[in-house]
Amino acid sequence: MTPLSIVILGLSITSSWGNGHATTYRALVRALAGRGHDVLFLEADRPWYAENRDLPDPPFGRTALYGSLDDLRDRFEQEVRHADLVVVGSYVPDGVEVGRWVIATAQGLTAFYDIDTPVTLAKLERGDAEYLSPDLIPRYDIYLSFTGGPTLDRLERQYGSPMARALYCSVDPDRYGPEPAEPRWDLGYLGTYSDDRQPSVNRLLVEPARSWTDGRFVVAGPQYPGSIVWPANVERIEHLPPADHADFYNAQRFTLNVTRADMIAAGWSPSVRLFEAAACGTPIISDWWPGLDSLFNPGNEIVIAPDAATVLETLRTMSDKDRQAMGQRARDRILSSHTADHRAMELERHVAEAGAIVSSRNH
Repeated sequence: MTPLSIVILGLSITSSWGNGHATTYRALVRALAGRGHDVLFLEADRPWYAENRDLPDPPFGRTALYGSLDDLRDRFEQEVRHADLVVVGSYVPDGVEVGRWVIATAQGLTAFYDIDTPVTLAKLERGDAEYLSPDLIPRYDIYLSFTGGPTLDRLERQYGSPMARALYCSVDPDRYGPEPAEPRWDLGYLGTYSDDRQPSVNRLLVEPARSWTDGRFVVAGPQYPGSIVWPANVERIEHLPPADHADFYNAQRFTLNVTRADMIAAGWSPSVRLFEAAACGTPIISDWWPGLDSLFNPGNEIVIAPDAATVLETLRTMSDKDRQAMGQRARDRILSSHTADHRAMELERHVAEAGAIVSSRNH
């Protein structure tokens, strides 16, 4: 398609500390730039990211920091006005005000990119408009959602979005692939602490670790309370930058995926963990949610574990041959449908569709 000028206002692309947004934005922007689009990523300069920037100057697209809403308006009004597409992401600081300014300023298409759709909708139900208000949803030309399935219909019917489409996270296959290595851990988990995920981490990793003291386990990610007492055979890594994710997955016999409660309820909300681990050929043990079987074939490409006993049986009885074959099947599935290039092409199709809708509406 004709190259587009795209402005993305997102939570962070320079720092992955305590958020999964950076990984998603990096893969998407890299792919869009590789396909010839001009992409400007605008990020609010916040101290907690400034102190933990693992990619301060991304080598793809253009990245700029702004200090305040006034700074954003003063420096980037022309870029936003003349872009073919302006995207505002979930959890952007002052997101409602940013969205109103973007919608009022942009002459091209506007989109809201929700990397947290079930969380966002739960917040709206509670009257919490931290970064999106109900009145803005019909005014964005496109609602890009990390959650597919029935939620897309809900966004259009209940909230009045003129066009809600799934845009899942993805993986860059040039940065995630199998590496021959002796596994260091039997089971690992990568994720920032979350109150509603921790019970699943306890059930599917901590309990198996307590039961199988000869097993080797690891949990990587920030913000875990000091009050958590980990078994002696569970290693803790406080923060793992994306550059080290592939090595981390390759050092595990299996990796664990667990899902936040709002996302389980909504279904069709895959985590980037699924795509990164599968691209590395590391077999995944996961909790269940509706729509997971649209991404992987349970029992063939992924292990579904409702309890600690299933996890332990998998870890202790699956042969290396079967384990590696499962990982390869999952990798094949990801490479066929869920790379960053696939997402960039999906976004191009969504933009073309929205452009046609806006054009017909205006005539």
